[in-house]
Amino acid sequence: MLFTVSTVKDTLPNIERFVTGNLAGGADHLVVFLDAGDPEVRTWLDEHPHVTCIRTDSSWWNGERPAELNVRQRINANLTKAALSLVEGADWVFHIDADEIIQVDRDVLAAVPPETRAVRLAPLEAVSRKHWDGDPTWFKRLLDKPDLTLLQTLGAIDRPSNGAYFHGHVDGKSGVRPALDVWLTLHHGVDADKAELPAYADADRLRLLHYESYSGEDFVRKWTSILAAGPMANFRPAREPTAVALRALIGKGLSQEQAAPYLMRIFERTTEDDFDTLRDLGLLVEADPRRGTHVPETSADDVADLRALLEALRGEPKRPFHPGEPVAAAEEVLVRAAGGRRYEARGARRFLRRS
Repeated sequence: MLFTVSTVKDTLPNIERFVTGNLAGGADHLVVFLDAGDPEVRTWLDEHPHVTCIRTDSSWWNGERPAELNVRQRINANLTKAALSLVEGADWVFHIDADEIIQVDRDVLAAVPPETRAVRLAPLEAVSRKHWDGDPTWFKRLLDKPDLTLLQTLGAIDRPSNGAYFHGHVDGKSGVRPALDVWLTLHHGVDADKAELPAYADADRLRLLHYESYSGEDFVRKWTSILAAGPMANFRPAREPTAVALRALIGKGLSQEQAAPYLMRIFERTTEDDFDTLRDLGLLVEADPRRGTHVPETSADDVADLRALLEALRGEPKRPFHPGEPVAAAEEVLVRAAGGRRYEARGARRFLRRS
């Protein structure tokens, strides 16, 4: 089974696209940690048969909620990865955000050599426009130097680099085979020493759709959410000025109506893409996750095991699941949470056995 894990705070329409798109794109089950208690979103997720929804309220963090969103994301991802190492049918787990949808050819994934412990998904970023009729269906791919130089010469980007062309990350996202001695960061799989794991890649058949600030409205929603989530996170240098400018604007105390034109001006100057030029030059990829044909295949017993473990971990300390912490510390917490259940070793993984 292929699992994804995410820490989210988003609108119901975006969450619906996220869940349905990932299931159609290759995922079998989604683990979603709600970083804010939106009752409408929580109800919808709780009722979905292929989602396990965890509310990260005070009982989850036990008075030790990390201030930075990135830290909360990494802890939740690796806690889930650790729990899945005890679930017999869990083959892969991918750490993704709520604005990302995997596009995984399961036959390609099944052919990954057993000794390869990580897989990389190549990013495709939605073209940013003031408005889309429905969800975006045109995406930017990573370009080579000649095409980047062409776009710079035409005035479409400032520098001939993918970092200037993409508004979000260019690293893509990774999945790992669940085990205690591998870790998920925001983008990579790493070992216990934080060294990046060699990852299998196939840019055409293992990819990620990234809905990064795809419209003016989504730009405003995303960045105000990021800036409200805690201390300033580390952004790529190209995006740091945008974050600083938005924080300064929000700090002016303007009403939503007063701030709206300035937020849109920031979007136009920093994020909006030249859609017609990119499409005319043949630089875009057309993709619609709703056309995905994957049908989730899940084991009720495996999902029940996962949910039981996650609930048992609610009262446990979470810091041992952050990358860089000793493997033994995470194992101690996991074994304690799985108390009363029998488990046995299988190579680098463990799995639950029903008593």
